[in-house]
Amino acid sequence: MLVQDRPSPHAAAAGQKPPTSPRGAPGAGRRHPRPFAKNLDFATWASEHSSKLLLLLFALASAAAVFLLRGAAPDAAALLCLDRSSSSSAGPAKLPYPEVAWSKVPPLAIAAGAPFASFRAERWIVVAVSTPPTAALAALARVKGWQLLAVGDSHTPAGWELKGAIFLSLELQAQLGYRSVDFLPYGSHVRKTAGYLFAIQHGAKVIFDADDRAEVPGNDLGKHFDVDLGSGVTNHPVLLQYSHADPNRTVVNPYVHFGQRSVWPRGLPLDKVGEVAHEVFYTEVFSGRQFIQQGLSDGLPDVDAVFYFTRKPPTSAFDLRFDSEAPKVALPQGMMAPVNSFNTLFQSPAFWGLMMPVSVSSMAADVIRGYWAQRILWEIGGYVAFYPPTIYRKDHIQAYPFAEEKDLHVNVGRLIKFLNEWRSNKRTLFEKILDLSYAMAEEGFWTEQDVRLTAAWLQDLLAVGYRQPRLMSLEIDRQRATIGEGDMKEFVPKKLPSVHLGVDEIGTVNYEIGNLIKWRKNFGNVVMIMHVSGPVDRTALEWRLLYGRIFKTVIILAEQSNKELAVERCTLSHAYKYLPKVFERYSGADGFLFLQDHMILNYWNLLQADKEKLWITNKVCILYFCYHRHVFFID
Repeated sequence: MLVQDRPSPHAAAAGQKPPTSPRGAPGAGRRHPRPFAKNLDFATWASEHSSKLLLLLFALASAAAVFLLRGAAPDAAALLCLDRSSSSSAGPAKLPYPEVAWSKVPPLAIAAGAPFASFRAERWIVVAVSTPPTAALAALARVKGWQLLAVGDSHTPAGWELKGAIFLSLELQAQLGYRSVDFLPYGSHVRKTAGYLFAIQHGAKVIFDADDRAEVPGNDLGKHFDVDLGSGVTNHPVLLQYSHADPNRTVVNPYVHFGQRSVWPRGLPLDKVGEVAHEVFYTEVFSGRQFIQQGLSDGLPDVDAVFYFTRKPPTSAFDLRFDSEAPKVALPQGMMAPVNSFNTLFQSPAFWGLMMPVSVSSMAADVIRGYWAQRILWEIGGYVAFYPPTIYRKDHIQAYPFAEEKDLHVNVGRLIKFLNEWRSNKRTLFEKILDLSYAMAEEGFWTEQDVRLTAAWLQDLLAVGYRQPRLMSLEIDRQRATIGEGDMKEFVPKKLPSVHLGVDEIGTVNYEIGNLIKWRKNFGNVVMIMHVSGPVDRTALEWRLLYGRIFKTVIILAEQSNKELAVERCTLSHAYKYLPKVFERYSGADGFLFLQDHMILNYWNLLQADKEKLWITNKVCILYFCYHRHVFFID
C-alpha cells in the first residue's frame, strides 16, 4: 500500500517540528526512496492539507476547553451548557413554555356506554375519599338539590359505595379521557381535580368543595351561601368589604371579623397573626361577583399545625365557634386571605380556579391554589367573600402533618407579594392563567410539572365545554377613589370564647386582648432571644409565633443553624460570646430578654414587671448570665 509521508498526528499534538524534507522523515536514509514520494516543504504540505489541519486544531481546542471547564467547575453543571447550548452564558436552563393551540382543542364527548353518561346536575358537592363512608358524608349525600361526587385514590377501600353518591374510582378516572389525570398522584386528595372536570362535563353551574367530615347545619347549603347570584341589579344586595385605604395591606385574617381574634386560618403568614384589632371601618361593594365563597367552620376550623400544637393540651379537642350573625365580608382587589378545599363554593366563572397543584405538599396545595385563583379572579372583576359558619367539623385529635406545611410558612408571604406585583399582557383569560403558572414556576412556588398540569387542565376545560370568562380591567392599576365618611361602615365583632397564647379565654377575651395591646405598646421594642435545645424543625416556628406578637424581634438560637427557619447556630455554653453580636445588631432596641425553650413566659404577669431588673441597655457595665431564672440581670 502506497502512502504519502507526513508527520504523525501524535507528533504534531506533542509539539514536535514537522520535517522540512523527505530526508528528515522516517526511512529517509534508505538508498532507494519510494518512487511516489514527493519532495515537500511544510508550506506546500500545509496548503494541500489545510482542511485536515483545521479539523485537527478544532479537536485540540475542544479538548482543551473541556479540560479547562472541568478544572474550573468539577460538577456536571459546568459541562451542561456545552451540550445544551452554544451560548457563552452559564445560567440555568430556561423552563419550556407550553405552546397550546387554544382554538384547536377538540371536544371530549362522553361515550354512550360510559357510567353516568346521561346524568346531569347543576349543583355538585365534590369530596375526596380514602376511608369507608362516614356519617357526615352520608348526610352530604342527602343534601336536597345537590349531587355528591366522591373521588377515590389509592387508599380508598375496594368496593367503596354510598347511597346517593357517584363514586369515581381510579379505574374510572383513567377512562374519562382527561389530560390532567396523567399528572395526579395516586394517593392524594388532589385527585379531586378529576372530579371537578367530571362535574363540569355533567352540567355543573356551582361546585361545593368539601371533605368527608363536613356537616352542613340544616342540610341546606342555600341558607349559608349565595348559590344563585342572580342577574338583575335588584338581586345584588350590598356586601361589607375590607377597606383599601392602606395599599400596603395585602392580606387579612377573616377570623377576627367573625369573633375569633386569637385564631388564624392555615396559610396566613405567621407574621400577620398578631393583628388582632378589629377593622376601623369597612366599605361596601355590590353582591353578584363573589365567584369564590369561603365559609367558616365551627368545631375545628381550618387552622395550621402551629396553632393546633400550641393552643390546647394534646388530648383536648377543639370546639371553636364563630359569630353566625356577623355579616359576610368581601375582599377588594389587592387584598387576599387563605382559601381552603373543604368548605368553599365555586361559581361557574371561577371553575378554572379549582385546579390543585401537584408539586407541593398536600397540606399546601389548596392554600397555594387559593392565592393563585384570587389573583386571577381580579382579571375578570371577581372577588372572594367570607361567610359565617357554613359547616361543623369535629376534631378527631389526630396529628397534624407539620412537615407538609413547611413550604407554606416559608413561602406564603413572598407568594402574596409576588402575586400582587404580577402583571401579564396576554389577551385571554386562559393565556393569563398559563402565564401566571409559568411565572410561579420560575419563582419556585411550584415546578414545571404544575405548568404542564395547568396547560392540560385548561385544555380539559375547553374540551368538556367550559367557556372562559372575559377579561376586565384591574382596579388596582387605577387611581383609588378617596373614601369619604359616608362610605365608612362600622362593624364591631363579638368576642367569643377561644384560646389565646395557651390561656383559656372563656368570658375574658376582651380583657386579654386589651392586655395584649397594652403589653405590645409598653414592651414592643424589646428583642427576645430564645435558645432551642432540641430539633428546630417545628419548635422554632412555634416559639417565634408565640412571642412574635409581643416582641419587636424574636431570635432563635440552636446547636445547629437552619437558614430556612432563620435559626442561628450558638451552643448554650458559649452564648455569652454570641450574645454581644446580637446586642450590637439591634442597638436601637429598648432591651433584650433571654429564654430557653423549655420555659413559657407568663405575659400577663410581665405588665407589672420591673423593667430595671429585667432589661439590659447600652449603659450596662457588668453582665451576669443566670441559667436558673433565664433572664439577664444588671449588676
